[in-house]
Parts: sequence; C-alpha cells; structure tokens
Amino acid sequence: MQTEAPASSISTAIVRRQPVPGGVREVGQLAYPAVLQTLSDTIMQVVDSIIVGRLGVSQLGAVGFGGVWLWTLVVGFVGTANGVQTFVSQAFGAGEHKHCGRWVWQAIYGLFPFAVFWAIAIGLGFAPLLRILGPSPELEDFATSYVLARLPGTPALVMAVALTSFFRGLGDTRTPLVATVFANLVNGVLAYGLVFGQFGLPALGVAGAGTATSIANWAYTLIMLAVLLRHRMRATYATLPCRPELRTMLRLARTSLPVGGQWVLDMISFALFSTIIARMGDVQMAANQAMIQLLSLSFMQAYGISIAVGALVGRYIGAGDLSAAERSHHSALKLGMALALLVAALFITLPDPLLHLFTEDAEVIRLGRPLLALGALFQLVDALGIIASGSLRGAGDTRWPFIVQTAFAWLLRLPLVYTTAILLHGGVLGAWMGELGYVAALGGVWLGRFRNGTWRTIRI
Repeated sequence: MQTEAPASSISTAIVRRQPVPGGVREVGQLAYPAVLQTLSDTIMQVVDSIIVGRLGVSQLGAVGFGGVWLWTLVVGFVGTANGVQTFVSQAFGAGEHKHCGRWVWQAIYGLFPFAVFWAIAIGLGFAPLLRILGPSPELEDFATSYVLARLPGTPALVMAVALTSFFRGLGDTRTPLVATVFANLVNGVLAYGLVFGQFGLPALGVAGAGTATSIANWAYTLIMLAVLLRHRMRATYATLPCRPELRTMLRLARTSLPVGGQWVLDMISFALFSTIIARMGDVQMAANQAMIQLLSLSFMQAYGISIAVGALVGRYIGAGDLSAAERSHHSALKLGMALALLVAALFITLPDPLLHLFTEDAEVIRLGRPLLALGALFQLVDALGIIASGSLRGAGDTRWPFIVQTAFAWLLRLPLVYTTAILLHGGVLGAWMGELGYVAALGGVWLGRFRNGTWRTIRI
C-alpha cells in the first residue's frame, strides 16, 4: 500500500537538494562555464603559437614577445572594463535588476573611444619601442608584424570585456562561453589559412595569426552585443543603450580604474621580465613562450574561478549575506587547488609531449623540461593569489591591492628576477625562480587581506 510522504519530509528533501550559498557546488556551477571560456581564450593564443611555431623559433618567440607587450599596452582598458562585473553583481544581489544594464553602456562610452585612439598610437609607436627594448632583429621584425595585424581588434577586445563582465555579474557564464567557442573556430580556421596560405587565402606568415585574432575579437563582440539587446535582456535588465551619465562613469571609474592601473603596472614589470629573457636569445624566448602558453592552462582555470567567486562575493554582499560571501571565497580556493594539482601532474609526467606541441627544436625542448617542472609548483602558488584577488574585486576592494601590487611588481619582482637570472647566471630558469618568489609573496598578501575582513566594510 502506497502512502504519501509527509509534507515536512518533502520540504526537507527539497532543501537538501539546494546548493549551500557559497558552497563548492554553487561556486563550481558558476565557475565551470567561466573556466571553459577562459580556457577557450587561452586556446586562441595556444593555437596561434602552435601554428606559428611551425615557421621557426624566431617566429614563435615573436608571437610571445609581441603579444606580451601588446597586452601590456591595452590591459589598462581591459582591467577597467572588468569593473562592470562588481557593479552589476551587487545591483543584481540587491534586487535592482533594472539598474544592471546601464553599467555596461557607461563603461563602453567611457572606454571605447579612447581605445580606438590608443590603438592608433600603438601602431605608430610599437616599432620604435621594440628598437629600444633590443631583441634580435629577426624577433623584432616578426613581433612588429604580428602586433600591427592584431591592432584593429583592440577596440573590439575592450568592448568585449565590458559585455562579458556584464553577463558574469548576472551569474551568466554560459553566454560568454558559447561566443568564445565560435570566436575560437573563426580564429583557428583563419590563422591556419592566413599563416600558410590555405583555403585560397594569402600566406601572411606571422601577420596572418594576428589578423585572424583581430577578426575573431570582432566576431565575439558582435555576438555578445546581439545577446545583450535581445528582448528578454532589455525587459529584465534595461540593456538598451542609454545616455552617457558622467556621475555614473565617475563612480565606475573610482572602483575600476585602480584595477586597470594595477594590471598595467604589473604587466609592464612582466613585459620587462620577458624582455630580459628575449635578450638572452631567440631559443630562450621560444622556450619561455611555450612555458607561458602551457602555464596559461592553469592560469585561466584559476582566473575563471576568480570570475565566479567575484560574482558571488559581490552578489552576497549586495544581498547582505557576508557569511555566504566568505564561504564562496573558501570554496573557490578548494576548487582552484584541485584543478591546479591536475595540471601539475601533467607538467611533471608529460613534459616532452607538451613541448613538442610548439616546436621540434631540440634546444628549446631541453630548456623547456626544467621550466615545466618548476611550472608545476608555480601554477599551484599562482592559483591561490589569482582566486583571492577575484574575491577582493568582488567586494570592491581595489585601491589597496593596486598600491600593493604596484610596489611588489617594481620593488620585488624585477630585482628578484634580475638577481636570479643575470647576477646568479640562472638564465631563463633563474628568471622563473624569481617570478615564483614574487607570486608567492603577492598571493600571501591577497589571502591575508581577505582573511582580515577589511572587505566587509567597503562600500562602492
């Protein structure tokens, strides 16, 4: 004989199925599309490196060197556009859904015109900059060609980050994932065709990879813009273009500009780190590029989790649930460590197959093996700092981290790298040992900052 379960039992079962606010399950559900999307972003760069690596060692090194300096020159816009997520997530958490849409448009109004002019300025000044930095003549020529081909996509990249940050603030990490997969397909096909002259396309060499990435940036941006303007989004979040509001832009700038500034100054020091290696020779730079691309597999996983935890911390602060915000932080750290351990195992057990993805050059492979062994530890330490930084951004704690990271990048990273790489004759491996010391110190500071609870009192 069947009997109905008591109502209390049904209610208890339903409650049990709900994820704990800020628990590992909730963080994981929000993080996995973000992780896949950031990995897809990485795959775009990895594909470029794999394809260009078939042209030669100098070409592979040029994509890395040119890409690092281009990213350094535009990352201020990217970091500032990321601030949209903090405002949208806190408005969403507070139930102010109609206030979400305006943040993305104010960011676009404030950043896109300047990004256009800045791209033109980079085009005029990039070749003279490389002559000052002093890589080999071959690497300099290839890097310049690659960067000039990528520049038309720079304004699209800035707009894309603002749009992506809007969706992430809502907790929608799937839409950016779908758009990224499409953009990756565009990039992969065009890069192969334009580098080698396939599919009836001209053979542009290194410049072909840059052109493909530029087109893919615009493809992604147009997809995200189309989704933003769909009827459901307009009705729920008021996403139609609105008038520029100076007061709103200034409010956004107060929280977001420190993030942009933090990324710029940190990237300048990392670009100088890359320049130290580039001056060692093209082979060392090629090994460094392979290392960076493989490390990015872990870096982007951690960054994807930091995106998710930033959205959840912001949402729960907006809802007044600080315990759930803190729980989100700890859950994200657990998830990040689990994924980083998997990558560490790959680096330790499969160094040669991983390096052969990029080059067949025996000297590059020889230099790359100890780099990957060190990278196994490096990416574990780096993941902790990246995730903690995301938690702080979600809380709107951006000014103090800006000051600290700037100080560490210039007073710790560069002296440490110069000492281990040049003064102690450690070469490219020594440079990465110095970099490990920097990320360990910085990550420890971010973890301590969140633990002391200052973020609980910050208002944006």
